[in-house]
Amino acid sequence: MTTSSKLAPPDMAPPGGNDLAGQLAGFLREHNDELIEFRRDVHAHPEIAFSEHRTTEKIAERLTDAGLTPRLLSRGTGLWVDLGEGSGPTVALRADIDALPMEDEKDVPYRSTNPEACHACGHDVHTAVVLGAGLFLATQADAGALPGRVRLIFQPAEEVAGGALEVMRDGGLNEVDRIFALHCDPRIDVGQIGLRTGPITGSCDHIQIQVSGPGGHTARPHLTVDLVYALSKIITELPAALSRRVDPRSSLSLVWGQITAGSAFNTIPDVGTAQGTIRSLDENAWHSAPDLVKALLDSVAGAYGVDAELNYKRGTPPTVNEATSIQMLHDAIDQILGEGAAVPTPQSLGGEDFSWYVESVPGALARLGTRSPGAIDEVDIHRPEFDVDERAIGYGLKVMAATALTALWGGESR
Repeated sequence: MTTSSKLAPPDMAPPGGNDLAGQLAGFLREHNDELIEFRRDVHAHPEIAFSEHRTTEKIAERLTDAGLTPRLLSRGTGLWVDLGEGSGPTVALRADIDALPMEDEKDVPYRSTNPEACHACGHDVHTAVVLGAGLFLATQADAGALPGRVRLIFQPAEEVAGGALEVMRDGGLNEVDRIFALHCDPRIDVGQIGLRTGPITGSCDHIQIQVSGPGGHTARPHLTVDLVYALSKIITELPAALSRRVDPRSSLSLVWGQITAGSAFNTIPDVGTAQGTIRSLDENAWHSAPDLVKALLDSVAGAYGVDAELNYKRGTPPTVNEATSIQMLHDAIDQILGEGAAVPTPQSLGGEDFSWYVESVPGALARLGTRSPGAIDEVDIHRPEFDVDERAIGYGLKVMAATALTALWGGESR
């Protein structure tokens, strides 16, 4: 960490001075129960990508009650709202609001009431955190303590990697100078925040390969094209060849998830398919991957006489945290939670569409600790029994609010 972005300097201190920790503590005493209840209500009524109508309505109602004017996205789910009117920079805080299409298997009062929908990734927590931070920052705006604007973005459809692009198409990133987000992490104790400069999550693309040939009898493979054998060569040689054609530090990874071919044990089929994901931590590798995969596929398929068609579907680029934004997070955490609350966090090849925002403006994604200290069992995200230590909501609120103020008082508008 080489740069430093503290809160307001003494001659520019907002009303109340620099006692931000005390102000946040007082706000939480008043609103903590409300935010936990809000999270539980969202958790009990999860909605999957682009169907988050009730969730959007609940968020909009609470923001409106606070005297704010939320703006719904044109597709009908998700929204954003601006706080403050200062001439300084605009800082965005992003929450994702969608759930996963799976059953909730927890035995808790706020268990999902919607079949095949579950907040197993913590988006309900993200929503409560950004809502709470926004309500606190709205009081700062009313007191004239914001030297710029804060934009709260409640984004739909993160799990299908489409919501961020919807926000951007609707102008939700216009005039934003810097953006921040938190993501629940059950490997980190509650009260700690995981930080990493540079790539923190990987790109995630979907590929489908279809191979075809004339088909035939398994007794006479020499008279036709042995399609299953050719497909097996493609699925083993393609990942191996990719690993030798890119810098190993990019962590470019091709993993197959579905392979189908044939319906009879003694018949060589005429078509087969393989589907999987390609992930990387390097932007250059992500940009070059489609052409490289196509060239390697043609080479392997040509050796075995099959026709091969590649359907390469872009997902998300890697999420690359900007150094200054990470420093702002670190400074805010040190001031509000104390030194030692910011901890290193490893990279992940999981996809995160926050990456689209930080391709356009500086920003950072941090990890919000949700594990109860001393807990023995660790339930990972995307599992139907996933839950959090709800004290994480208060810690996340403090960090998001303090980071927004750090960025506002230390940043410059574009």
